[in-house]
Amino acid sequence: MDSNLRKYATDVQWEAYCLYDEVGTYSKAASILGKDRGNVRRSIKAIHQNAAKRGYSPDHQMIHSVPEGFIAKGISTYYNQDGEVTGQWVKSASDRQRQVEILIERLEEGSSNFTPFTPTEINHETDDNLLSLLTITDFHLGMYSWADETGDDWDVGIARDVFLNSIADMIAACPKSKVGILNQLGDFLHFDSLSAVTPASGHLLDADTRYGKLVDLSMEVMTEAVKILLNRFERVIVVQAEGNHDMAGSVWLRKHIKHMFINEPRVEVMDVEFPYYAMLWGEIMLAFHHGHKKKMGQLQKLFSSEPRYRAIWGAAKHTYIHTGHMHHERVVEDAGSVVEQHPTLSGRDAYAARGGWISQRGAKVITYHKTDGETHRFTVRPRISK
Repeated sequence: MDSNLRKYATDVQWEAYCLYDEVGTYSKAASILGKDRGNVRRSIKAIHQNAAKRGYSPDHQMIHSVPEGFIAKGISTYYNQDGEVTGQWVKSASDRQRQVEILIERLEEGSSNFTPFTPTEINHETDDNLLSLLTITDFHLGMYSWADETGDDWDVGIARDVFLNSIADMIAACPKSKVGILNQLGDFLHFDSLSAVTPASGHLLDADTRYGKLVDLSMEVMTEAVKILLNRFERVIVVQAEGNHDMAGSVWLRKHIKHMFINEPRVEVMDVEFPYYAMLWGEIMLAFHHGHKKKMGQLQKLFSSEPRYRAIWGAAKHTYIHTGHMHHERVVEDAGSVVEQHPTLSGRDAYAARGGWISQRGAKVITYHKTDGETHRFTVRPRISK
């Protein structure tokens, strides 16, 4: 048994490793744990793989591990004429995936220090048959835009007012629905790290603020938005979709809302790691995806064939799929579903302005009846004034 492997294992993996070391076979360990043999074998293999990734594999004379959040990119080992190791050089690089995982772990731990929202009761009647969907996508909080160059001013101060005013305007326009969904469809944050660059390609972005301030502000406005919805709807569902600008940010923002409202039974957060989201409301299927992985014309096939959503698709009388990413609106009815691409509320950055991309800014609240489908819709425009 190598106790040095402990730091490379989860609690479940380490339990399997220790039991296997004690009883000597995968089958016996699996029987005691109530798991199959392959599960135990995969757990132990994962420990060794994670250790090797960090530079620790004594069987291969790799004994100098790199810090957590990094991976070993190359190891050079020097031997003398007798075959004994005389030196070792370890090259390391950032492990982006693990750094994101560490960030999420720390944010979840830190969320325990927040004072959870105190449960409240709604004091007016609602219609049990109605659900209102408030969609905001591609908001790009943290982006900077100068009107003389782009046609629109945009900074964190303007963005905060526009976001909360839009939530208030959408709520004022919808009927007395029982359920309200805060559907944040991705790219709520303009950038996703200490550097203002796109996560995948590293393109330099026009940023208005530091990442620490962006984190504080995004948690503040999203928390306030959920509170506003609680004053109007009996049940509140929160979608924090992954976008291409905020792949990590969408995760920690989702975790923050989950922990902030953990004591409020009227709030439900779609806390899933899959970038496609769906639910059934009576005979209505509602599905969501930012649009960075699949285009509009591919979404019907994905949601109808995806194993975790097939039952929902089959049970639905009407199916509505919502997406964003392109910053302008478009609706396509095909394959028994309506796919809607939503516009953005944010101003254009220099890249979009110089590229000649133009869209009418807005956000939509759409109300659905449990059996009849869409019954109401209203579009709000950016409003800065109180």
